[in-house]
Amino acid sequence: MLIDLDNPVEGVELHSESALPRTTCRIIRRAFDNAMALHLDEIVIDEGYGKCDAARGLAEVLEEALRIPVIRTQNDNRVGAGTPICDSRLPVARKMDMILDGLIHPQAVELEAEPDPPAAIWGVPAADFSIYELFPAGSQLLGWTRCLENRTPADWGLELHVPDGSATVFFAQTFCQKNVIAQHLARKHGGLYVDADGVLSQSVKAKIEAFLRFRKAWR
Repeated sequence: MLIDLDNPVEGVELHSESALPRTTCRIIRRAFDNAMALHLDEIVIDEGYGKCDAARGLAEVLEEALRIPVIRTQNDNRVGAGTPICDSRLPVARKMDMILDGLIHPQAVELEAEPDPPAAIWGVPAADFSIYELFPAGSQLLGWTRCLENRTPADWGLELHVPDGSATVFFAQTFCQKNVIAQHLARKHGGLYVDADGVLSQSVKAKIEAFLRFRKAWR
């Protein structure tokens, strides 16, 4: 059975709180906690441009902490699989569930495309899915999340793509290196830049809600 260590697993102890620096992003911490708690046969980590430098460091830590093979790889695929989920009319949280579940259990589904997305969120999958409930259904998924569905996680050009005139929230986990480009793109495209460490604060939620209403994303 395959397990995506980036995704939440109930009942896992938070060993990362003491084992990793406090400036480690929540997703890397989650992968560490899951790896330490689950009985795994081996771990495969993308340590190339499709992931991040922290993943390369995590591979080293896990290799010494666990007595199982830790296989390092680099996903440089450029053959796109398409982004029908990102561009569909579905609620945003449902889109994220389908994309992440599809990494382990891929399914061929036909979805109705949203021809006029009311808003968009750029970034990586959030640790706190409540952020997606702030967006109207049909909002577009951009950034690395889009690359993830397309099966091209190292496609920098696709990750930077932002449609003109879109009411876009640029999100990154606190301490993630993608905050640099998230803030840059927000300034370039007149969007809203936010970051969060784990659970989304009420102030961040309020900023997103105000931005989307100001941009008339809720119709």
